[in-house]
Amino acid sequence: MLRVLLICCGVWGLLWALTGCADPALPTPQVETLTATAVSTPILSALTTNPLPTPTQTTLPYPVTTATAAAAYPIATTTPIPAVTFPPVTPVTTRNGSLFYLPYIAGEPSTPTSTPTATPEPTPTPIPVLDFAALRDQLHASGQALAMVKIGFHTAVGGNSAGLDEWMRQLDAAGVPFFLKSVDNAQPLFFAQELMQQSGVPHTLVFRRATGDIYDVPEYDLSPEEAARRHWQRHLEVWPPELDPSLVWIETINEIDKNRAEWLGQFALATAELALADGYKWAAFGWSSGEPEPEQWQTPAMLAFLRLAAQHPDQLAIALHEYSYLSSDIGHEYPHKIGRFQELFRICDQHGIPRPTVLITEWGWAYQQVPSPEDAMRDIAWASRLYATYPQIKGAAIWYLGGGFDRIADEAQKLIYPVMVYALTNYFTAPLPPQQAPIVPEAYAPENR
Repeated sequence: MLRVLLICCGVWGLLWALTGCADPALPTPQVETLTATAVSTPILSALTTNPLPTPTQTTLPYPVTTATAAAAYPIATTTPIPAVTFPPVTPVTTRNGSLFYLPYIAGEPSTPTSTPTATPEPTPTPIPVLDFAALRDQLHASGQALAMVKIGFHTAVGGNSAGLDEWMRQLDAAGVPFFLKSVDNAQPLFFAQELMQQSGVPHTLVFRRATGDIYDVPEYDLSPEEAARRHWQRHLEVWPPELDPSLVWIETINEIDKNRAEWLGQFALATAELALADGYKWAAFGWSSGEPEPEQWQTPAMLAFLRLAAQHPDQLAIALHEYSYLSSDIGHEYPHKIGRFQELFRICDQHGIPRPTVLITEWGWAYQQVPSPEDAMRDIAWASRLYATYPQIKGAAIWYLGGGFDRIADEAQKLIYPVMVYALTNYFTAPLPPQQAPIVPEAYAPENR
């Protein structure tokens, strides 16, 4: 994403063409055909005039290759979910006149000047939640793994997060891991953390401090080791004490200078050592969409860091941003922007490095625009299929529920309910470890709307 400095009247928000040919030294894989299955989404009450299309079944090739086996996925008990009606949202006017929405606000807003009369809404259709535990067992017996929807949300201070807590509750109750990133606001992560501690569902939670330039990028004029030490200490000093670092990832840098690849590799190695020693889960880099270039993953220090990250998949991760930069075309220049993680995995495969954990901490269209819910959900369905077969991808956070950015949160908030329903009523199949999905970008190429 474009470099974004998050300063908005005291409220901050965050903001191949190079596919490469297959390594000729790698053997041609033996292909086993599995089916990527998606259960059709019911007509949402909010989208009755234009319901989401029923996802089509797609046959994808999976080679039988050796890979580091992933840990067994925990089996969660599915709880029947009642119909969902989000509580009314109360707008609050702050001292500077900005609109925010409870409950995710910061500071002490003044008393609301008026309380609008709630407009009665039709009762939503009950959600036919899938029995994911049974599906997991059935797929495992047939030599496949269950993959769920990995699209989540990016929030911050202010904005409009109405219904986010309900999205978390519903997915947690169904045993569906969700992906949530928050900037400068620990409250939603703390809520998610409590759910996670009680249910054991392995949600992926990410926190980043972004108040001021000092938290975004390291000091490039220092040695990588000294810059890592200072930057790490700076972030530890503002880590919310209510967050458990064994459960919540910390992301300390954002949209860095790709032209300093070797320096950044050394910086990442030094920071990783600090994170491991202090017991934190650290997500490195936060690359802008379309970055870095393939050769920049392959400097000596970068390759050393990828090897270290592969050895510690539960504590070290790669943070990526994947945007199309166009609200009308989620697949623009695919896989150069969205889908670029495949280049990282291809390089790791080529160098014999197990694929590292990847967190797509910003995902979407444009930094001030979200498509209509109908168009957005078609794009999300495509992206869900793209990410599903790669277990190292823990999730992607839709930009953006926080304040600023031309009030994009009011548009992104409209996706919370349909994304929740989609995640509760859809699943995909993936190779069962130690098999892993190949890097075949053309197999996932998006269709035009």
